[in-house]
Amino acid sequence: MGPVREFSSPAPTGSNTPHLALDAKGQVLLSWTQRRPDSTVAIQMSTWNGTAWDSVRTIADNRQFFVNWADFPAITALGNGDLAAHWLEREGDKKYAYGVRVVRSSDGGRTWGAPITPHTDGLLAEHGFVSLWPEGESDIGLVWLDGRKSAMADSTKEMTIRAASVSTTGVLSREALLDARTCDCCQTGTTATRSGRILVYRDRSAEEIRDIAIVRQTATGWTESKKVHNDDWHYPGCPVNGPQAAAVGDTVVVAWFTAAHDTARVNIARSVDGGATFGPPLRIDDGDPIGRVDVVLDDAANPVVVWLEQRSPTEAEVLARKIVGNSLGESRVLSRTSGARQSGFPRLVRDGNDVVAAWTSVNPLQVHIARFSLSQTSPR
Repeated sequence: MGPVREFSSPAPTGSNTPHLALDAKGQVLLSWTQRRPDSTVAIQMSTWNGTAWDSVRTIADNRQFFVNWADFPAITALGNGDLAAHWLEREGDKKYAYGVRVVRSSDGGRTWGAPITPHTDGLLAEHGFVSLWPEGESDIGLVWLDGRKSAMADSTKEMTIRAASVSTTGVLSREALLDARTCDCCQTGTTATRSGRILVYRDRSAEEIRDIAIVRQTATGWTESKKVHNDDWHYPGCPVNGPQAAAVGDTVVVAWFTAAHDTARVNIARSVDGGATFGPPLRIDDGDPIGRVDVVLDDAANPVVVWLEQRSPTEAEVLARKIVGNSLGESRVLSRTSGARQSGFPRLVRDGNDVVAAWTSVNPLQVHIARFSLSQTSPR
């Protein structure tokens, strides 16, 4: 990794929950939640054109948003160059009754179409922790945690994970139940391998074991759920700390947080067969991790992982580290921050031979951006 260089952020004071992606031209996309002085909220975005951020564009405004530090909007580019984004919107008066809204833009985010709701249960329950991806030339693929069982009188109330596709005309297809019992509030992560798309998430057993699981999309549908590794983390609650994954060809790296056996750690595990099997985990943190991971790979499938590390009762650091084989590079401090919920989840995206990182400062609340090289040279 090269030196870390923070550069200007298009997101002003009051911004948080950053998400990064690349558009069809390979330009970096940043989305975030903007809290205005009058207490209203907007979902906004900007594009890095190679030398500067374009003007800020609003994805959604003046809606009954469900705003959450861990369950936040995202943006992605589709196969035909369109953009897709999502947010959460309140449904009814219950505190945790909200749904997913998905929108599409055909003009680089200047305007957005009517929102689509991908879940059809119509129940006042939790629907969130979405992962979006391009499916085919123009469809939107997505998965989400679906709490419809909590609204069913005769149900055992488990959280589920479901998938669907949305066409250019808003038609839903390929609806599927992927897992009938999952952790309630951990992020999902997805990436595309040569063999097909994979999804990673935190599972939940009847014995309250909350380890990381994977399902793979094949020509005939989604595979059965399988653990990435048997951490055996017994935790009778939700840690709000989901996994992320990245792939080059059929080499996959999954990064995740666990506190199995009362030891907090950030692990990675590798697969060379598209996620069908994984090698043993490798611990990559500095000794006292909070978690909140993200991961990208270089051309040789060496991962760069970002996470939060506790440094004192009131201070944390956003750290990044490159791993080659089982050799841990030096951890690099992207920023000092707080371990509080407001500091959110740092995000990464690869931009050529560089990595772009985004995170949230707490005082003042604002999204920050930095760039560093995958090699030892200085970032551009």
